[in-house]
Amino acid sequence: MEEKINSRRAFVKQSTIGLGALLATPSLLSFNSFSERKIKQVVAAWPFMNAGPKWSPEVFLQNINSLGHVNVELFPVEHWGMLKKYNMICAATKSHTFIRGMNNTNHHAECFTTLEKSMDATSRAGFPNVMTFTGLEDTSGEKNGSKVSLGEGMKNCIEGYKKMVHIAEKKKVTLILEPLNSKVTENMKGHPGYQGDHIDYCLQIIKAVDSPALKLLFDVYHIQIMDGDIISNIRKNIEYIGHVQVAGVPGRGEIDSQQEINYRAVMNALVKNGYTGYVGHEWIPTKDAMAGLKEAISICDV
Repeated sequence: MEEKINSRRAFVKQSTIGLGALLATPSLLSFNSFSERKIKQVVAAWPFMNAGPKWSPEVFLQNINSLGHVNVELFPVEHWGMLKKYNMICAATKSHTFIRGMNNTNHHAECFTTLEKSMDATSRAGFPNVMTFTGLEDTSGEKNGSKVSLGEGMKNCIEGYKKMVHIAEKKKVTLILEPLNSKVTENMKGHPGYQGDHIDYCLQIIKAVDSPALKLLFDVYHIQIMDGDIISNIRKNIEYIGHVQVAGVPGRGEIDSQQEINYRAVMNALVKNGYTGYVGHEWIPTKDAMAGLKEAISICDV
C-alpha cells in the first residue's frame, strides 16, 4: 500500500500540466435560513435514509427542518418537490457513480448523459452543485470496462470535464470533484481502487480544466485518511474548494469527541480563509441519529 501511495504522489509531483487560477467563488444562493451563519450546514440524505435509522424522505425532511438553520444534500431528485414545503434547498446533487467515472473514455457517454441530466435539474431548481468522480482505475469486470493508468486517467478526466464545464457555466452550476479514500475496505467507508484518492491528483485535474464550474469537494473524512494536514490543505487550496463534507475518523460515524478530527478547528479554518460554501454532514449514525445531529450541528456552528 505504501509503495502505491508513493507512486501516486510521485506522479502528481512530476506532472507538467499547466495550472490555471480559478476566478470565481463557490456557488452560493442566498437563503434566509443561512443569513446569520458563518458555516452553512446541510445534511446528506443517504446515511439517514438508506443506512442508520432509515427515515422516509418525509421524516428525513421533518427531522432536519426541526434542527433550524440547516438544509440538505444528496436528497433524491424525484422527491425535490417536497423541499418547497420546508423552504429547503439541496446543496449537492447526485450524478454518475464513483465506479464508472470520467477517468475512462469507455464511460464518458454515460457520465456525460447523467451529468447533463443532473445539471439541468439542479439549474432549474436554482441549486448550486453537482457531484462527480474520477472513477475506479480498473473496471474490467464491468460492462465496457477496462484498466487505465494514472496518467491516462488524468488525461481522460481533463478532456471530459472540459466538455462538461461549458454546460455547467451556462446553467450556472458547479461540478464538484470528490477525492475518496482507497484504504478502508468496509462498504461506503472506503473505495479501494478509486483513482482520485489523493487531493493533489484531483487538484491537478481541476487546475488544468481551469473553469469556475469545476471545483473540489473537500471531504474531510476521506482527505484525513489519505493525506491528512486538513487545515493546511484548506489554507493552500481554498480558492479551489467548492463544497465540504464531514464525518468522524475512523469509522465514518458521528463527529463527536470519540474521533480524531477537531472539527471546531476545521470550521474556524474555513471561516478564517474565507470559505462561503456549504458544509455537509455525511456521516453514518451509530447511536441516536437526532442526538448525533444536534451535537454535530453545534460543533460546526462556529
